[in-house]
Amino acid sequence: MVHLETAKYGKDLVRVSRVVRNADGTHDFVEYMIRCLLEGDISAIWTHSDNKPCVPTDTVKNTCNIFAKTSPYVLQPEMFALDLGLHFVTRYDHIHRCSVDIVQLKWSRIPVDGKPHKHSFVRNGDDKRTVSVTIDATKGKNAITATCTAGLKDLLVLKTTESAFEDFWVDEYTTLKPVNDRIFSTSVDCTYDVPITTRALNEQALANLGIDFERVFRSVQDTTLRVFAEHNSASVQATLYIMCEEILAKNKEVERVKYELPNKHYIAPDLSFFKGLKNTEPKDAEVFVPVSHPSGYIIGTVSREPKAKL
Repeated sequence: MVHLETAKYGKDLVRVSRVVRNADGTHDFVEYMIRCLLEGDISAIWTHSDNKPCVPTDTVKNTCNIFAKTSPYVLQPEMFALDLGLHFVTRYDHIHRCSVDIVQLKWSRIPVDGKPHKHSFVRNGDDKRTVSVTIDATKGKNAITATCTAGLKDLLVLKTTESAFEDFWVDEYTTLKPVNDRIFSTSVDCTYDVPITTRALNEQALANLGIDFERVFRSVQDTTLRVFAEHNSASVQATLYIMCEEILAKNKEVERVKYELPNKHYIAPDLSFFKGLKNTEPKDAEVFVPVSHPSGYIIGTVSREPKAKL
């Protein structure tokens, strides 16, 4: 005997952009890549070649576009994802869970004479804002719950000093030399969990959620950059932990923070063949060769201590 263990489907890579024209003449602009997956009483699609319960993936795509036009939350990716997912589990009786993943591409206002332009934008970085929500109605349409994980990725950062790597484990396999100063570069991938505490999510509860997702995101982004710049780093791991610690201290809405930090290596080549030119010791190193692989890869998750039971 066999059974269908998981069954979900939907649309991926739905490209959506939206212009919001404000009364003061300013425009807001967002661009999203959306993946929206449905679960529920749909196993017959797989097991019996029965398409009756199948909401077509083209319908999923169309709904993403329509919500980009009609949702009051379109400029706020976490709320937009919650709104979109809530629609699917309430619109269709047989759909009990919806997962929505959004990647927001970066568009910033062009500064003109020191002021942000009202309706002109520039892609001033490859870093992206990310959102993953799941709307769960498996306990009933009147007992809908949600989870939300937000974050940022592809944020490329580099510092040229105040980073060392010394006193590490050494055995017969070790050839790495300790350094008291080095280039520290990484591509930041950060996610953080924001609990949605309501146990009866609906349109009214969503409107009254009271979570300032925008403030939290800016805090996470600013903390990441400031700690990276200012921390006299003994290791990527130590810097990662301080980032998480500060984010949790500053944002009561956040329950857990995770970073994935690949170490982007810059190697100082030996130039001594040319007139004894010194370049290999940290105090002399000024020319570096970027090395794409292999790279160190550091992952860490920091969460709040569970509350003691009374």
